[in-house]
Amino acid sequence: MASTHVPLLLSIVMPVYNEAKTFDIILKRVKGAPLPKGMRREIIIVEAASTDGTPAIIDRHKGETGVRIYHLKDYCGKGTKLAFGFKKARGDIIMVQDADLEYDPNDYPKLLKPILLGKTSFVLGSRHLGKGAWTIRRFNGRDRFMAHIMNIGAKSLDTLFNILYGVHLTDPQTMYKVFRRKCIKGVTFKEDGFYMDFEMVIKLIKRGHKPIEVPVKYTSRGFSEGKKVNVVKTGLMDIWVMLKYRF
Repeated sequence: MASTHVPLLLSIVMPVYNEAKTFDIILKRVKGAPLPKGMRREIIIVEAASTDGTPAIIDRHKGETGVRIYHLKDYCGKGTKLAFGFKKARGDIIMVQDADLEYDPNDYPKLLKPILLGKTSFVLGSRHLGKGAWTIRRFNGRDRFMAHIMNIGAKSLDTLFNILYGVHLTDPQTMYKVFRRKCIKGVTFKEDGFYMDFEMVIKLIKRGHKPIEVPVKYTSRGFSEGKKVNVVKTGLMDIWVMLKYRF
């Protein structure tokens, strides 16, 4: 029977950029999210170059139990913030958590379960699994057209990824990535932007860590609500990253 030993500490790495409207809400949800009995959490907040008052909002939480805050001096993207946060993580298991409200921290137990049961060392929270639909982005108003473009683009990227790497993942681009810290021992992450999502999955798969996907809840937000991704640039860079690490 597989071991159900629960590690003592979960490291939740949260990259932040211009999230003044959502930061306090997401931090409260992360701090209150259910965890397996006996597990503790540390929340590693990595911020850089915010211009909307986010740093001051973050700093109100200095000294809170289990919260560690880092402000990077130079502008950098999500990938650099994550790589920095991973190096600071002390937990046996590491989880990525964005500072917006698109994903639900109440999904933590199902994300952790396959690892704690010894079924895998790497879990992805799929926005598509079990829903029977790939049109997960449903923006309102003037953002509606971009939702269609992003849904088609994301599906195309997922298909290309599966072909290149011989896997059958429904959502390799998901934010929710959970893995044992040993999975990234000796790994150097180089990508600065959102395309680090693909780099991370690629490098773990190439090291033999085949991910298990579990379904998670997802509430998309449009550009008028604070979404920051540059669709064209990120899509092209995603393709470049997939090809670069494949050949």
